[in-house]
Amino acid sequence: MKQTAIFPGRYLQAEGAMGSLAEEVQRLGTNALVVAGGAAARTLVPRHLSAWRERIAVAVERFGGECSDEEIRRLTGTAQSQRCDVVVGMGGGKVTDTAKAVGHAVGARVAIVPTIASSDAPTSAVAVIYTSDGVFQRCLYLPRNPDLVLVDTRVIAEAPVRFLVAGMGDALATHFEAESCRLAYAPNECGGMGTLAGYALARLCYDTILEYGVAARMACQQKVVTPALAHVVEANTLLSGLGFESGGLAAAHSIHNGLTRLEATHAYLHGEKVAIGVLAGLFLTDQPGRVVREVYGFCESVGLPTTLKDIGLGEASDDDLRKVAEAACAERETIHHEPCPVSPDAVVAALRTADRFGQDRTDRLDRFSGAGTANARGR
Repeated sequence: MKQTAIFPGRYLQAEGAMGSLAEEVQRLGTNALVVAGGAAARTLVPRHLSAWRERIAVAVERFGGECSDEEIRRLTGTAQSQRCDVVVGMGGGKVTDTAKAVGHAVGARVAIVPTIASSDAPTSAVAVIYTSDGVFQRCLYLPRNPDLVLVDTRVIAEAPVRFLVAGMGDALATHFEAESCRLAYAPNECGGMGTLAGYALARLCYDTILEYGVAARMACQQKVVTPALAHVVEANTLLSGLGFESGGLAAAHSIHNGLTRLEATHAYLHGEKVAIGVLAGLFLTDQPGRVVREVYGFCESVGLPTTLKDIGLGEASDDDLRKVAEAACAERETIHHEPCPVSPDAVVAALRTADRFGQDRTDRLDRFSGAGTANARGR
């Protein structure tokens, strides 16, 4: 049995790490193209560009907004014309995936600088390609992981808390999907069976966000860096990235991909839709009640979606969910890594059940809250 695991070349996480970027990139080359997302282009690039240029040549290009074939071609042309030997992706998951694809296209080294901890994209050798309208199209598997991943926890703490929470949604899937692959002897994302290290890191990712998620959210709300925030940033970025790639993917991400077929979900983040995929997956794979309650309780505690309404699908019809389910069960989707039978009917049933479970918990909390308020007023 072939077992495989892959990792980025170097991972650096620290408060103030942005100040070390030029020094770190200098290990890789001398002429960099920085692909910057909107927030990075407005704030980080102007703040640090002159210091970077004291060590390396730097050209900056603003990201167009979607990791699409069109955007990859545009930026590839820029990298070629600038004769860049390093491509730096600075921003969210779609920026970093685009930078990875461009680096591969021009044969350059790749450095990833996430400005939010919203997904596990930074460390992986996968770029998720969408249409220009934001519909999932395919995964582009690259021959190697990024050469450098540099995470400044001060930058992450200053970003909107919604991104950190969405990253916990993406990280939440890591253990469940890796465990499904382990039980089913299904392949991971790097061409073999998972390793003990991959499965252990996936489990550590889950344990970390459950232990520190609420405290990390509070720190981010206050825009401060604490040990809890650092732990969750590492879980969202490194542990989840290593866990999903070397452990494997299953239902949660396939359901996410299906959800992108409905335009109403396009306003929601990747990790928010993955969280719904996790919840549906609990019922698809017949998880014990204690696990279901634990996961719903975690989602509620940090503010992740627990109902279809929470991702814009409160009025979703059976036909809508059928579109989601059929896309999730497409021939090459990772939902087929589950150790149980899957079908569009089963996915629709799981989505409806997950939604009902979430609604009932919300209704109970609302009733309890209302009763508590009324009793308080009575006293």
